[in-house]
Amino acid sequence: MIKIGLWVLAVLIAILVFLWFAIALPFMAEARDLGQWENTDPKVHKWYQELMRPDAPSASCCTESDAYYADEVHVRDGKTFAIITDDRPDEPLGRPHIDNGTEFEVPVEKLKWDRSNPTGHNVLFVSKAGYTWCFVQTGGY
Repeated sequence: MIKIGLWVLAVLIAILVFLWFAIALPFMAEARDLGQWENTDPKVHKWYQELMRPDAPSASCCTESDAYYADEVHVRDGKTFAIITDDRPDEPLGRPHIDNGTEFEVPVEKLKWDRSNPTGHNVLFVSKAGYTWCFVQTGGY
């Protein structure tokens, strides 16, 4: 009886660990510091570090290496679209290149409204695979 109980407990623990990796891991962003902060205003650096995703408040929106200026925004059929307008070089930021003019649909749960934005630009955070982490417009309170 005890052997069966331990086996069942081991299986349950294995299932819980698997579920944690399957559910939580995709939401964890890999932060990269490749020296991109050396010439950045400390206020802006702090903003990037503290910015959390609106749909997962315990997960980071990522860093400047995932951030693209998207100062052109359109709403069509109730959906928000952000267009990359970032002319900063990609290499110092450690990010993959996305052509200016590339349009991303921003799901409503990725729109961040609860933080001000000191960059002077709308900022779209995108993964290497093109997944939208969050979108922060200029201004805010």
